[in-house]
Amino acid sequence: MIYAYIRKSTEKQVFSHMKYEIKQYTIQNGIIIDKWIEESISSRKPLNKRELGLLLEELSPNDILITTEISRLGRSILEVMSILQTCLNKNCQVITIKEHYHLGNDIQSKVLAFAFGLSAEIERNLISQRTKAALTSKKAEGVKLGRPMEAKSRELKLSKNIRRVQDLLNKGLSKAAISRTLNVRRQTLHRFIKRMELDNQNIIQTV
Repeated sequence: MIYAYIRKSTEKQVFSHMKYEIKQYTIQNGIIIDKWIEESISSRKPLNKRELGLLLEELSPNDILITTEISRLGRSILEVMSILQTCLNKNCQVITIKEHYHLGNDIQSKVLAFAFGLSAEIERNLISQRTKAALTSKKAEGVKLGRPMEAKSRELKLSKNIRRVQDLLNKGLSKAAISRTLNVRRQTLHRFIKRMELDNQNIIQTV
């Protein structure tokens, strides 16, 4: 079996782009995908709660797992190594398109797997350190982090008019019309209504 695995963890990422990359690779190399596995979930989620975890259990000797890049498999070096080790122990191949890795059950592949897993972990740590350093620098410069006070004041305004918002919704007014009536941004109103719906759900569940 030849499996293609696609994972997106942010709204900015799209399946179509990753699927296109894999399709182009398979066409160029005369490969036919037997099964596609797609999931929208953070790699921080436990492996047993991801579709990839179920796929690893299904793998049989000589199966091939294709993905766009190694970071799609896991976020930490231990998880990446564990996933690759599982594949190699089952005598399966792992192909990553962007890095041009073609890993099999041989010592060279195992050494390479450790090397790029370690490199990915170091890169993530460096990004995290740079982000923290940038935030610390902004705080030192007096820059206020978080949502602007103006946005918070608009949400507070909606909170004080929650009954009116509900009445307008019941009357069938669109969110655009309600936002104009209350002089708030549509995004702010959308977030407020969504939070209001969640609160109602929690109340129902509690009762």
